[in-house]
Amino acid sequence: MQKSISSLSLSGVVPSFAQVADFGPPRSEVGIGCLMPWQRKLYVLNYVSHRKESGTGVGLRVIDENHEMSVHPCAVDGTYANRYVHSASSQLIIGPHLIDTEHNVRTVDALCDVRLCGTATHLSDPDNLVYMLGMEGELFELNVHTLATNLIFDLTQTLGTPGEGSCHFKDCYTAFGRLVIANNDYEEGDFLGKRSEGTLAEYDGEKWTVLERKPFVGINGLGEYGDTIFASGWDRSSAILKVYTKANNTWTTYRLPKASHCWDHKWQTEWPRIRSIEHERLLMDHHGMWYELSPWAYGNRVWGIRPISTHLWVHGDFCSWNGMMVIGADNTSHEGGANVQSAEPQSGLWFGKTDDLWNLGKASGWGGPWWEDEVEAGAVSDPYLMTGFDKKVLHLSQESAGEAEFIIEVDFQGSGKWNRYATISVPASGYEHHVFPPGFSAHWLRIRAKSSCRATAQLHYT
Repeated sequence: MQKSISSLSLSGVVPSFAQVADFGPPRSEVGIGCLMPWQRKLYVLNYVSHRKESGTGVGLRVIDENHEMSVHPCAVDGTYANRYVHSASSQLIIGPHLIDTEHNVRTVDALCDVRLCGTATHLSDPDNLVYMLGMEGELFELNVHTLATNLIFDLTQTLGTPGEGSCHFKDCYTAFGRLVIANNDYEEGDFLGKRSEGTLAEYDGEKWTVLERKPFVGINGLGEYGDTIFASGWDRSSAILKVYTKANNTWTTYRLPKASHCWDHKWQTEWPRIRSIEHERLLMDHHGMWYELSPWAYGNRVWGIRPISTHLWVHGDFCSWNGMMVIGADNTSHEGGANVQSAEPQSGLWFGKTDDLWNLGKASGWGGPWWEDEVEAGAVSDPYLMTGFDKKVLHLSQESAGEAEFIIEVDFQGSGKWNRYATISVPASGYEHHVFPPGFSAHWLRIRAKSSCRATAQLHYT
């Protein structure tokens, strides 16, 4: 007698749960933008690449307790990657839909054609309103009871970011009296230093403050449980983790390796997330690498960052459901006609355990604090992650008329206490490298320049 799927264990991709869109025309993609457990069911929201006119056959799908999937009758074609639980009204907000605890769905018609990328707690009226962020920089207030919407900011104007076709807002999060937003705009001009149009910014209810003009993608935290906010981004030098700590009301920049340069474009970072995936901790997908992340910052320092593995997946979202970890991918697209080997767009769902992530590619990557940067005498770099990787090599080069010395410091406790490891001399307009001994590691490494020069410091972990 054949077992029903509800009595089977799941590990890996389940073909019957594949998200498949129409062949077209027009053809698009069917990335999985949101995964959300809600009242014993798993809600899956996938997306086309650019608004509803760019493809059909996507929208809200539901996997029930018996592991049977259906297309929800309220499904609409669009581009959505926002999920949020509004506790005061006991509603799930996913895309333009609001779902109550009895699985009744209401759809905000005014937001269906907005590429919704984030929902966040309202600063002044959290019981009735939420913020809804669109990829083109539209920031709305949404009344969760009446579904009334109010456009409060065009962030392309407010923050001086480019308009349609260039800016690429990705996420938002509210905590500690601030709404934080991310825009991951980045292409060759940013790499060459000819422009800088990514944005990490915060709003306190009265004014906006730009924190970085670099591409940022994911923002999250656990509020008062940890008193931190995490934002993931990058520049040409390395991946970046920006951390706000409530205790000293300060943002600190940490640098991490890149597992691949395939994420070095705004369209190719959809949508690496920071999520609470197991009890009271965070899991971060960043630039092709999984990390375990503690929400706590002791002494205003984040030290509990551990690389897990590298991967090739483009993940739209991930969550825990029914004791499993679920990952939604963005697999096959015709790339605006450029991929002539692609037929109908499709993406898979992966089911397994969080521990399965350790069976992926070994943690490795490259990056560093400087890439042909003008460095002043005495300047010290941002801390760069060192723990959890194997063989390590530091590459140093500098452009100046004379020899330059660099002091290498390590924080082996992760507490912000720095210890001198070595001093490396680099000849005029020259290069040196240093191979760390086998088994050597510390939580963080940083570099101090003894004289002004144009410096590059990159580490390869293999």
